[in-house]
Amino acid sequence: MYKTALALACLLSLSACAKTASTDGQANAAADQPAAAVPPTTAGQLAGGELDRVLAGKWRSPENSARDVYRHPRETLQFFGLRPDMTVIEIAPGGGWYSEVLAPFLKENGRYIAAVQASSKVETSLKAKFDGDPAEYSKAEIIAFDPKSPTFGPAGSADMVLTFRNVHNWVEADTASVMFKGFFAALKPGGVLGVVDHRSAADATLASVKESGYLPMDYVIGLATDAGFKFDDKSEINANPKDTKDYPKGVWTLPPTYQLGDQDKAKYREIGESDRMTLRFVKPATTP
Repeated sequence: MYKTALALACLLSLSACAKTASTDGQANAAADQPAAAVPPTTAGQLAGGELDRVLAGKWRSPENSARDVYRHPRETLQFFGLRPDMTVIEIAPGGGWYSEVLAPFLKENGRYIAAVQASSKVETSLKAKFDGDPAEYSKAEIIAFDPKSPTFGPAGSADMVLTFRNVHNWVEADTASVMFKGFFAALKPGGVLGVVDHRSAADATLASVKESGYLPMDYVIGLATDAGFKFDDKSEINANPKDTKDYPKGVWTLPPTYQLGDQDKAKYREIGESDRMTLRFVKPATTP
């Protein structure tokens, strides 16, 4: 019986050693591999519990948390396929609404990079936000880019690029095309681009809505596919059928901006935040 137990122990030891060697080999090769092809639905299920913890975090400002009902961060990030081991670049994070979610979510096993326009006030305010809470943001990174010739780090270095309610600004500034090309360059083959923005009426032309903050969904899809992306899927997570899209101050008439001040504020509060498209694109594993 002793000999049998000893033999079994040896076998288990050999198995463990083989497994360790295999794991080490995989780890050494991982840096050269394309983005892992995990189905977004599966990735979302894996990330759901950790996202719930982060969304309940005390570091989030009450004002930001109150907007979850409009921005649906859990469902949106699950749709994009976010995982805690990813390198994620968020483009133009503004005041850091999504930074409060993404940076803590990625701090242990992933990497969060906030890409901000060079020499902007956002760079200063975001740095102050990160410095003010090192427990959550000490690993968060900030890089600056030139919107006319944007680079978002080494080519093929990111698993995911995300941007929320920014495309309309680049369209108005005529920099949207080069921005999408920059996203494409930054992503690994198989990497994901996630886009959320204000959606115009289906029959609206770009010229008629360009200064309203709204954009035709087909136009945004075209910007991405022209840059080399494959359109993967869309979601109605951030849709708002109450949004009539015909306001005096465009999308900024609605909350949270209320650009008309108190004029008809109750009416616009009832409508809520804008109707938004939520689009997922993939960088092909092989390029022509």
